Amino acid sequence: MEDLEAELERARDLEIDALADAIESIGFECTRCGACCKGYYPDEEDPAETETADGSDDGIDGDAGGTATEDGIASDADTRDGGAGETDREPHTATVFPDEVRDLIEAANGDDLEGEVAEKEYDWRDVARPMPYGLSEDADGNPVGETFEWALQTDACGDCTFYREADGRGRCTVHDDRPLVCRTYPFSVALGGTSQPMGEAVDGSGMVRAHECEGLGRDIERADAESLAAALKRRAVRELEESIAVRDAYDPTVRAGTHGDGHDENDGGNDGEPRDVVVFDSEGPKRGDGTPIE
Repeated sequence: MEDLEAELERARDLEIDALADAIESIGFECTRCGACCKGYYPDEEDPAETETADGSDDGIDGDAGGTATEDGIASDADTRDGGAGETDREPHTATVFPDEVRDLIEAANGDDLEGEVAEKEYDWRDVARPMPYGLSEDADGNPVGETFEWALQTDACGDCTFYREADGRGRCTVHDDRPLVCRTYPFSVALGGTSQPMGEAVDGSGMVRAHECEGLGRDIERADAESLAAALKRRAVRELEESIAVRDAYDPTVRAGTHGDGHDENDGGNDGEPRDVVVFDSEGPKRGDGTPIE
């Protein structure tokens, strides 16, 4: 992979008109099928999973998902309680930036939850979970380990927690506040250090790659293509900025794990809080519930 700073400069130099031309030539219209928002069965390919633009897997692991636990991840038992057949489904996995998590919490707790009234006060764990890559389970089935990103939280079926479906048509209850990865699906840009939907691109034009989606090939208005192109550029820039910030903020002295007395083995129990899961995001290390580790 090329130097991240060099790729960031390339991302900043992307021309929105050229990206819009590419999107317009490929064609796209969302059919509200919900495939990019839902869990899937192992013999299916998850259209929402991501890999880096150089083809390397970003580490999506289907063992974590479902409802939030104290560490922000559901155990297998949580998923098993969801109903018949749900144990076979892998969870929807989509990367979300820390500030996007806060925006979603605000939207869910405000007047922006579309089509319904929130039945609870949303917190970090209701919106995001540690990206499963790098995590494993201890003897009690609790998630442990270290990872570098957040994923949108899922329900017991493995679907995005904000996804709803009626009469075969899907909708997002936070559509106006949805993350960049959702705004730009099914497109990616051909830059190192950026993410793309799992699987080979099925179409492309210029710097734009299109990935499997039943909405591809449909006519798109120029204004919509330009709006999508602008979001695609913002996402590429943000992903590279986040990667650089994660690299620079990484503290190798912070480690997941606890002593038998529940005190963290890395700070001598100064805060008295266990941290079985550590997420090294662009803002520094956090616990699975999103609280910073000082």
